[in-house]
Amino acid sequence: MTLKERIKNDIKEAMRAKDTARRDTLRNLNAAIKQIEVDERRDLSDADVEAIMMKYLKQREDALSQFKEAGRDDLVAKEEAEIELVRSYLPEPMNDDELEETLKEIIQELKAETMKEMGKVMGKAKELIGSRADGGRISKMVKKLLG
Repeated sequence: MTLKERIKNDIKEAMRAKDTARRDTLRNLNAAIKQIEVDERRDLSDADVEAIMMKYLKQREDALSQFKEAGRDDLVAKEEAEIELVRSYLPEPMNDDELEETLKEIIQELKAETMKEMGKVMGKAKELIGSRADGGRISKMVKKLLG
């Protein structure tokens, strides 16, 4: 079962269970997926769906920090629940050691030595690592290794 199919099935289950928070979050994800499919006129792979989910997760995390600053505890709880739900669909994130090891292999494979080659390393890293680490973490680690 693809990730897209799993989300659709889970929407139905949430509707049956009258779990409105779960249903609404999954509907938002499904809408984002459909938007890309319609705009680009193509079926999305699991990797594409994961990328959409990572973007959605980042938006939720940004909203969470803003709500915390504003002292909106009611909305903080809602955002935390959405973040937890979205993370449950994504692969287990890489820890720092795994990420560093993978990036060292990529740097060695590409024979990258300077910061000028960071773009090549980042492109290959995004391709291999996918949604197991966000771009910010990857970038920080690449700078540490090349710098």
